[in-house]
Amino acid sequence: MQLSTIDIIGAGPAGLYAGILLKRKMPGARIVVREQNASDATFGFGVVFSDQALDFLKADDPETHDLITPHMERWRNMTLVLKGERVVIDGIGFAAIGRLHLLQLLQERARAEGVELLFGQPVSDLDALEADLVVGADGLNSLVRRADEDAFGTTLDHFDNRFAWFGTDRPFDTLTQTFIETERGTFNAHHYRYTPDRSTFIVECDAATFAAYDFDRLNEEASARICEEIFATTLGGARLITNRSVWRRFPKLWCERWVSGNRAILGDSAHTAHFSIGSGTRLAMEDAIALARALDAHEKLEDALAAYQQERLPIAKKIVTAANTSAEWYDRFAEKIALDPLDFGFDYITRSGRIDMARLRLLAPNFMAKYEASKLRSTA
Repeated sequence: MQLSTIDIIGAGPAGLYAGILLKRKMPGARIVVREQNASDATFGFGVVFSDQALDFLKADDPETHDLITPHMERWRNMTLVLKGERVVIDGIGFAAIGRLHLLQLLQERARAEGVELLFGQPVSDLDALEADLVVGADGLNSLVRRADEDAFGTTLDHFDNRFAWFGTDRPFDTLTQTFIETERGTFNAHHYRYTPDRSTFIVECDAATFAAYDFDRLNEEASARICEEIFATTLGGARLITNRSVWRRFPKLWCERWVSGNRAILGDSAHTAHFSIGSGTRLAMEDAIALARALDAHEKLEDALAAYQQERLPIAKKIVTAANTSAEWYDRFAEKIALDPLDFGFDYITRSGRIDMARLRLLAPNFMAKYEASKLRSTA
């Protein structure tokens, strides 16, 4: 298919990557990515991918894979810290990169392909766009989706836990989760390095703990100082860095349809996946791959968009469902703090309910050997 013009709203990873792929498929088309913020504006700190998540990129787009991966931090295990004891779960590898760095690499690649990037230009009227195709890659508050919520079959809810996204100058060896119980409630921190000298540090707690610490009355800096005190041992003297580090509840967004007329949505415009499975950016980039493939395989736009929705939506649904199950575990982690650390680790790794013992032994042989040995000792 050859279209004349494509407008992509949103210059996050989803929008930029869609622009790159579509320009490669349709080099004669004018492809414009429109972003309301500046080119160097971003929230959060690092973006994490599972090892398996990078496989899709290597298979479908080795050029982008080879562009991004040299800049990533990698590790082979993850660590849970409970009651001061470290539980290492082997076989769960991850890689991470700074979100701004990722965006800069994708911007560079998009410009090299001939994609027009327009920053600082919010779109307020979709009807004013004269493109053959409009792609909504504009995130949770997507203008493209909100312009016709009924057509996209939108449902939006939120999980109960509160979280705030900080950074820190202390690098951590692996993706680590540190669980702490205080007199006023329980906390968990997800922390991992995304450069050799900097880490993401996401702090979460349940609603009761959030209220007990009056976080709703505190600004970002005051919240950061309290979290520094709570996780002082973990941080080892390092400070927490803020960047729009406001407390929020994770959104549970799902759209039953991703196409309306000549408009298509992808990434966080269409669905959200809880950060505990590290798949939000992966899902968005895979959505872009699916859209580009569908447009390449069909002569008519209507047929291409129908194929994109039919083929991609069920796959994304499975991953989002798994992410929601994972998020529900985190909503209840305070109930599990009393468990022995190895039992806690087992409860964590089986939280999806979709993995059997045989697969666990293959996935994490060292952890499972320790866990099963502890069970034998307890029954002896």
